[in-house]
Amino acid sequence: MAAVGTEGYRVKEGEEVRLGRWPPGESRGIREPEALEESRKLTARLEKLQEKLYAEHRHKVLVILQAMDTGGKDGTIKKVFEGVNPQGVRVEHFRTPTPEESDHDFLWRVHEVAPASGEMVIFNRSHYEGVLIERVHGLVPRKTWERRYKEIRHFERLLHDDHTLVLKFFLHIDKAEQKRRLEERLTDPSKQWKFSSSDLQERKHWADYMKAYRDALEKTSTDSAPWYVIPANKKWFRDYLVSRIVVDSLEALGMEYPPPSVDLRAVKI
Repeated sequence: MAAVGTEGYRVKEGEEVRLGRWPPGESRGIREPEALEESRKLTARLEKLQEKLYAEHRHKVLVILQAMDTGGKDGTIKKVFEGVNPQGVRVEHFRTPTPEESDHDFLWRVHEVAPASGEMVIFNRSHYEGVLIERVHGLVPRKTWERRYKEIRHFERLLHDDHTLVLKFFLHIDKAEQKRRLEERLTDPSKQWKFSSSDLQERKHWADYMKAYRDALEKTSTDSAPWYVIPANKKWFRDYLVSRIVVDSLEALGMEYPPPSVDLRAVKI
């Protein structure tokens, strides 16, 4: 299977975002068996790249996943990163801020869990909740969430300048697919635990969320911390595309294993 070009899914810095450009149900003519086979190969490559990242101990990797409810954040983590060594990978979840977190600026709790050298960190939701849910529900004044776009850009530039590869993915599903997945949670005993009545309340704000996502993508996708819009109705295509972008981006770092700390010629076993 020929590799799918991923640049078309990247939001260029300063461009106007129209989500219709990335139909959630598309798969670029790729068949599912081909994508699954290619994803397996990418998983094997990612495993080796993560080992180099950990051994070289120079670069840091931050992967940000954002999506509407049922968008597939957990599934993406499970499928794309299933082969990596847990020793060098960490998943962070961002839920309702604690009282202590609320007493600080909205990026305080985020910086605390940013990746260290040699580490890969995956954000399941992120600081972008500050310009998404807090905006949609009016939890902060307009002037506050508008100011946050600039603060986010500066924060992510700081990470980039400190050798952090920042990759941001919006897992893009449509409203009909969300309805199907919510109904599946109601009928499938293995998924019923995931169902929350809050999902239905959030669904009522779909149009407001789409506007908030468009603005976030437009205002915070930069050359140093790009957003990728991932058509996510078809889970296998979503996983393939995220894997491809992560692997290609890591390979572009040119990482190498460090030299041995001793003269191997003098070692006798």
